[in-house]
Amino acid sequence: MPSTLPHPSSDASALRDWLFDSALPAWWTLGADTAHGGFHETLTPGGAPTGARKRIRVQARQAFSYATAGLMGWEGPWKRAMEHGMDFLLTRYRRADGLYRTLVEINGAPADEAAFVYDQAFVLLALAAAAQAVPGMANDCAARAADLRSALQALRHPIAGFREGAGPHPQQSNAHMHMLEASLAWAETTGEPAWEQLADEIAELALARFIQPRTGALLEFFDEEWRPAPGADGARVEPGHQFEWAWLLTRYGARRSDARASQAAVRLLAMGERGVDPRNGVATDAITEESTPVEATARLWPQTEWVKARAILSSDAERAGAVGAPIQALQGYLDHPTRGLWWDRRLADGRFVTEASPASSLYHIICAVQEAGRA
Repeated sequence: MPSTLPHPSSDASALRDWLFDSALPAWWTLGADTAHGGFHETLTPGGAPTGARKRIRVQARQAFSYATAGLMGWEGPWKRAMEHGMDFLLTRYRRADGLYRTLVEINGAPADEAAFVYDQAFVLLALAAAAQAVPGMANDCAARAADLRSALQALRHPIAGFREGAGPHPQQSNAHMHMLEASLAWAETTGEPAWEQLADEIAELALARFIQPRTGALLEFFDEEWRPAPGADGARVEPGHQFEWAWLLTRYGARRSDARASQAAVRLLAMGERGVDPRNGVATDAITEESTPVEATARLWPQTEWVKARAILSSDAERAGAVGAPIQALQGYLDHPTRGLWWDRRLADGRFVTEASPASSLYHIICAVQEAGRA
């Protein structure tokens, strides 16, 4: 199936058309595992599943994406697709302690019992989207989300926030970013004080510890006292995460009337744009606080986060012009030989790596389209 994406365009409506007409149908017809349940992790350039084991974050992101598609007015089988993902997620990943394991085999058998904060955040986000899209599911989703919020106490950091129990970086900003996203989604859905309080805690941790006052940059990794980690790990700045936090802190600042958050978001957008390669106009993967390139490669997802940050920090009248550059950067990744799929990694010389398309990118893309289209 040849790509139908227009060349090159900075039009948000063209991106929405591609999402509705190509991507959402492809990831349901090709990406759903009708034999075992849930969604495939990756699809080859020809659109075949690769047989990779299934991470919970992919199931949650796909369920979220199809629920969001319904909220955006897609007339395809969004509800069926969302329920397909949610059923597999809720029946195959939940542990006895109320947390959710990270990985299962193709058939749903447990493969890795680790419970990551990052993954729990996406379970919460999927539940919130389902509750918003299908009012009849709202009470059940809210109860499941409250149970998971309680179970998350086991992953608490003694100072603030959460600790990732496995891996080389137990103190990290990224997992908190998605927990803020999930908390805001539930606060917007129910207004329940517990979700507002969790959002407040994470936003304060970001403003006080993650964001560096001198440069306005948000760092990735920290020590036990929430100080930047030693060495290169503590100096890493990811442009995509500057954009993503800018989007979230703008939402948070508006909801909670917090000027500090809104001001930090403006600086984060500027910091992220220092990582845009002037030669080809794409947001690269990593720089330092001083804007020195660390990784000149450029994945798809930083481009979507650039769209979101530019869109939310622009007035309605400015939005179309503001999102033009990041949408144009994104479109190269979507020009794929199989309709509705994408390239994930772009090299510094502009070539895309020929490899499987990750299902997880649909979440990034649909959020970008939704934000760019708000009026």
